[in-house]
Amino acid sequence: MKNIAQHILDIAHNSISAESTLIDIYILKSQQKNLLELLIKDNGKGMSKDVLDKVADPYTTSRTTRKVGMGIPLLKQNAEQSEGKFSISSAEKKGTMVNASFQLNHLDTPPMGDVVDTVVGMATSQPEIDFIFTYITDQGEFIFNTKDVKEALDGTPMHEPQVVKYLKEMVVENIEEYCGEKLR
Repeated sequence: MKNIAQHILDIAHNSISAESTLIDIYILKSQQKNLLELLIKDNGKGMSKDVLDKVADPYTTSRTTRKVGMGIPLLKQNAEQSEGKFSISSAEKKGTMVNASFQLNHLDTPPMGDVVDTVVGMATSQPEIDFIFTYITDQGEFIFNTKDVKEALDGTPMHEPQVVKYLKEMVVENIEEYCGEKLR
């Protein structure tokens, strides 16, 4: 994975495969703390302790289409290479939480990538799942909650091209205004 957005996409796809109805994606980017933190939690099927103990092994995967699962091991590796930390917790029938932190100014910290396109793209292509995306910086925070968006759309599908375009623009504008981040 070359950037944080790709890690988000990979972990969220795991959540979707685990039949989650709610996926919470949290990014903290603090210059003051020299910290980039990524937290993704879901309410999916969760994992047994046996699976959880092996999940960071690239040769452990629940997929039947291939014999390796690189997403979690690569996220763990990227976090540790940038002098950050990685943790994962899970409980069967309750969900999973993945947390990775990175030293923000470390040479090996992956770039952000297009997090907005990733999050809005997943949310609009999976309307049966609620997504909460929280973006926090030293200047402020912005929360994008698809439950609120669906209510505001009053039956208009989120995957409509005009809606997708509007949502991407709205998320970018709000992150720039409230969080002081220049995204595009």
